[in-house]
Amino acid sequence: MNTEQRMDLISKEPTEEVVGIDELKAELAGGFRLKHYIGLEISGPLHLGSLLITGLKLRDFLEAGVDVTIFLADWHSYINDKLGGNWDRIVAASRSYERAFKAFAPGVNTLLGSELYKGNDEYWKNLIQLSKQVNMNRAKRTLTIMGRSDGDNLDMSQYLYPVMQANDIRALRVDIAHAGMDQRKVHMLVRDIFPRLGWKPPVAVHHHLLPSLEQPTKIDDVEFSKMSKSKPGSAIFIHDSTASIRDKLARAWCPLDKTIGNPVLEMTRYLVFHEFKLMKVERSAKYGGDIEFNSYQEVEEALVNRKLHPMDLKGSLASYIDSMVSPYRKSLLNDPDYAQLIENT
Repeated sequence: MNTEQRMDLISKEPTEEVVGIDELKAELAGGFRLKHYIGLEISGPLHLGSLLITGLKLRDFLEAGVDVTIFLADWHSYINDKLGGNWDRIVAASRSYERAFKAFAPGVNTLLGSELYKGNDEYWKNLIQLSKQVNMNRAKRTLTIMGRSDGDNLDMSQYLYPVMQANDIRALRVDIAHAGMDQRKVHMLVRDIFPRLGWKPPVAVHHHLLPSLEQPTKIDDVEFSKMSKSKPGSAIFIHDSTASIRDKLARAWCPLDKTIGNPVLEMTRYLVFHEFKLMKVERSAKYGGDIEFNSYQEVEEALVNRKLHPMDLKGSLASYIDSMVSPYRKSLLNDPDYAQLIENT
């Protein structure tokens, strides 16, 4: 596979941004085996955004010949009060995340934060060095990566979270730091600070975040809320039944005049057309019969121009989504750690 083909895979949607694209091209052209990392908080059950969007991007990296590592951030999850700040629940959920991602993207490596930190004197030395480069105002601005703001009632550990995340990247010596767009601020912090310490900054790859199924409070706001494990009505979970997927999509917000932040269109774009070259929408003969689309753009145009009814699109989308999650649904439901995660969420 040549450099251009590898770049195409890395840049392929759901990738939304590559920061340091010229650096990446040079490293790929040099024939280097690049090291990738994505850090995941351990929280609630896995949904389309957390497993499918992330997992599809991981498959792209693997196909491009990149060494892929999922960093299971158990201590970050504890700091951010995920799963009630219960360490045993975080550990159990970490095991289920590891199994799910290895099943969805065979070939990925996994590493727990607690494994990286144990007996690692260099990690703690570098953490102090990094911290010396970040003033409190910068740290406060970066808190959004953990869904927090300085206005929240935070404890001291939560102010350390962004610097720890930056230090994870240093400790793993990664060439590519990968995350959703919500983690952009910490990657920009890394690219700013690492050169000051004589460290090589990684290329940053950010993938798209799926919006909530629910109507946003501010329709004209570009900052749409994302699918959330803490808001069951906002997300389709990997363990959801076929009937549940159909029901959730039937009720999903899908305005004809909104294409940005429209969850039905975005799932069509970033999930269906990532995996399928053609999308078939079944319709009764009364409404024109079945119709096939060869690109996302064709779907969007048909919906906006009212040549495709939202309910017809939702019905077809449900079938495609179900086909993508069904190979993993049963194994998750049979996983005792994951079953406990569902029960306690």
